[in-house]
Amino acid sequence: MTEITDLAALRRAMAENAERPEGPARNARAEQLLSAAEGLNVPLAVIEALGHQLSVYNYSSEKDKMFVPFARLLRLWDERPGDFDAYETHSLHWVFKWMSAGMLDQPHIPLASIEKWLGEMEHRYRLAGHSERAVRGAEFSVAAHIGDLARAERAYAAWLAADRDEMADCHACELYGQGLWQVERGRDAAALTAWRPVLEGEFSCAHEPHSVLAASLVPLLRLGRTEEARAHHLRGLRLVRPMESMRTAYAEHVEFCALTGNEARGLELLAERPAYFTDTGHPRSRLDFLAVVTLLTGRLTELGLGGERVPGPGGRAWTARDLAAHARTEALALAERFDARNGTPYVGDRTRARMAGRPLVNRLPLGVRAPRAVPAAPAVAAPPPAPAAETSLPDLVAEARRLADTLRPEAMDAWAAVARAAGDDGLAPADRASAVDHEAMSRGPEGAELFERAAELYAAAGDPGEALAARARGAYFRALRGEPDAALARVTGLAEEVRALYAAEATGVRQTASVLMSRARILMHRARTGAGPVADANAAVREVPALIEGHGTRGEGEVRLTARVAESWGMLAELAGAAGDGAGAADLLRRASATYVRAGLPWCAVEYEVQAAALAEEAGDREEAERALRAALEHGGPYVEPAGEVQLHLRIADLTAARGDVAAAAEHALRATHRADEAGESGTSGAWARQRLGGYLLRQGRCAEAAEVLESALADLRAGTHGDEAVVQARWWLGDCLEELGEHRAAAEQRLLAADIARHWPEQRDHATLAHLAADSLGSAGLVAEADRAYARAGELWRSLGDTRLLVRSLRARAWLALREDSGTAAAEGLMAEAVDVCERARESAADSRARADLTRELAQTERQFGDLLAQAGGAGAAARFERAITLFGSLGVAGLHDRTAAELTAAGLAAELGRPEEAAARAHAVLAAYENADETDETVRSRRAEATRMLTRAE
Repeated sequence: MTEITDLAALRRAMAENAERPEGPARNARAEQLLSAAEGLNVPLAVIEALGHQLSVYNYSSEKDKMFVPFARLLRLWDERPGDFDAYETHSLHWVFKWMSAGMLDQPHIPLASIEKWLGEMEHRYRLAGHSERAVRGAEFSVAAHIGDLARAERAYAAWLAADRDEMADCHACELYGQGLWQVERGRDAAALTAWRPVLEGEFSCAHEPHSVLAASLVPLLRLGRTEEARAHHLRGLRLVRPMESMRTAYAEHVEFCALTGNEARGLELLAERPAYFTDTGHPRSRLDFLAVVTLLTGRLTELGLGGERVPGPGGRAWTARDLAAHARTEALALAERFDARNGTPYVGDRTRARMAGRPLVNRLPLGVRAPRAVPAAPAVAAPPPAPAAETSLPDLVAEARRLADTLRPEAMDAWAAVARAAGDDGLAPADRASAVDHEAMSRGPEGAELFERAAELYAAAGDPGEALAARARGAYFRALRGEPDAALARVTGLAEEVRALYAAEATGVRQTASVLMSRARILMHRARTGAGPVADANAAVREVPALIEGHGTRGEGEVRLTARVAESWGMLAELAGAAGDGAGAADLLRRASATYVRAGLPWCAVEYEVQAAALAEEAGDREEAERALRAALEHGGPYVEPAGEVQLHLRIADLTAARGDVAAAAEHALRATHRADEAGESGTSGAWARQRLGGYLLRQGRCAEAAEVLESALADLRAGTHGDEAVVQARWWLGDCLEELGEHRAAAEQRLLAADIARHWPEQRDHATLAHLAADSLGSAGLVAEADRAYARAGELWRSLGDTRLLVRSLRARAWLALREDSGTAAAEGLMAEAVDVCERARESAADSRARADLTRELAQTERQFGDLLAQAGGAGAAARFERAITLFGSLGVAGLHDRTAAELTAAGLAAELGRPEEAAARAHAVLAAYENADETDETVRSRRAEATRMLTRAE
């Protein structure tokens, strides 16, 4: 560690420490620096070191330590105010506000002492000539904290009425406090209106919009603005995570999870901050945290998860129930300390109300991985429970028949319940036949033999047609089991029998259609596998609707018959598609879907709409594809399997994004993540959905949200499961987000990880692009040597790909990096010269005029940057490079006009600096001449003219 020998060294060390993360390590370093300052025998050094120490304490969990350095500072001021320079004088008065809030947050400091301090603050501000604004703001905080609402309203009005001066808090912090008061008074909408300038980025500071984003969560939920609440959670949590001093804001994010059905995510947040349970330096924020922990763990206990392990204070294992009791006890004891100090029950009442909070949303999808703390409802209705004593067997049978006649998916479970209730001898033959029939269907191919038992029971019940239908179903399942020839022989005989029965009016159309449908299914199966002719399948399928539509009466079995017709159209669509008739197949699929919907069986239409969507996409009809997929989603309702619903949402998302509605695409991707999590598929289809959602959020410029989602996706994305491309794309997008957020080092890491995967791909353009982007991030992070290596790597890749323009750009970037090195001038000039040479040679051999024009522009940009570099390096030759750039841009005509005038003005500025006013004036005149007849509404034209005019004035 560098020794502190003078005030300059001390200031450098304090600046470095100020950039370190909040926490005990930074505080300890501040204490060391104060000791070093005391050894310099310079009064101002001690003053500055005390101010630094006070600041780092204030922005940490050790806020209770800041009173000692402040008391010492105040004593120094009272004894020797001349030792304070203007900045430290301002700082001393500024931190009076910190002391006021800090005393309020420590319940051991008497209220009388706080009131006395307010008077001291007012006195000193008046002597220094400051406005009352900060004083009245401090008074408002005291009154609001103890629940003196009348005084708080008066102080609030006086705070806003007083003039803003240099002692007033920044706009962002003031608006945060004003919004909190609106929430306290039950005015959520007014609070959000007050916070809007902070949320929209008009005002910000070191802790804003962090605090406002957190504080807005519950008001937004109460107002039903859940989309904004979700966005604020993802964006705000990312801001407060690295800041130790923001325990209250962090607690509000945990509270949000507890109130939105995201209890599991709330536990993850608790696990990230174990010190928040025990840090005692700021009791008020600890109270906030403990109250929210009580809310969350109480919610888990209420859901029947009280015995689950949860993160808590170190030293022991915690269950949700135990932690709820512990946190409640701690929170109420701390609230009691505040109330005893304040002489009111206000803090305790608010704490109890917060701990008793009720969910505001049953389950709010967040986009990040957030498994549900309790099992979600299944996609299909659960099997009926064992019959209660009061439910009669006839009622169970009637319900099972109703479900079976309307083809409800729950029918199999209903008949199983009947069988359980009836035992071996409690059913009539017809009812036992139906129960066995449905059991056979539930077993799939393994139930083929059981259909024979059902047939015997149907025959015994006097229903020979239904017996034939059961045997035909058994034959179909044998075909699926790998016995197509035997199945066909069997069903052919059954079809002849049922036709004879039907002709003799010994069975109905429903039973006959059932046998014929089984025959059609077997022939379709043989056609698919190449074991039978398509023509036979086609004829068999058409026989079914011909029979049913020839049956001119409506009545018994209508739903079943309509379903047979719909299935027939679906089979004919499959045959049409196989024959290459895409349009005919699509028409038949729509017909099948519409028939199912008309019959009251919309869930059966799902597969046909999905197939119709695929055909539409093949035909390039995205609008029809989107319509079909949306219809599938709507028709499926609760009967769509989770994996299927996820895929439907993702396919719709792709289509809506392709037509430019990225917000709608993001909504569908979000629903897909939610459905995947609910179904326990977070690591598979959920990761896919999150990857897509992150990309859509990035396209909307919602980088903080996108980063949270993509980081969550990458925790589950695996090359073996999802493919290299998905992993690379997620890291690429995440790198873009982080770069936009100013997290350059992290952005570089993601881009390098993606590049490392892409380097194994046959096509190397992605590898080159990622290496180049990583170099950009490394340079922005100040990692010059690492950036140079990455640009060199990208440059070699661009060279191998024959991409001269990007090779030249990598060389230029390396030149600027070299200039940042103390001894890098020669290297910088060499790299820029190489860029010029590479571009010159490629331009001379350009295959066509367009390629030559592109390379001319790149060469002109390179010459201009060469001139900039030489000017900054103080070397000769800059003017010649600018002149060459101007000539090259000029050769491009109108397309190069703005670039040419920009270069001309840069050259004019250089001439003026070198004491050549005539040259500067000539170049300024050239710019004005270039725009003599230009469009006056063009912003670039106006800007260039104004700059040229200023240059002329300066030259004269």
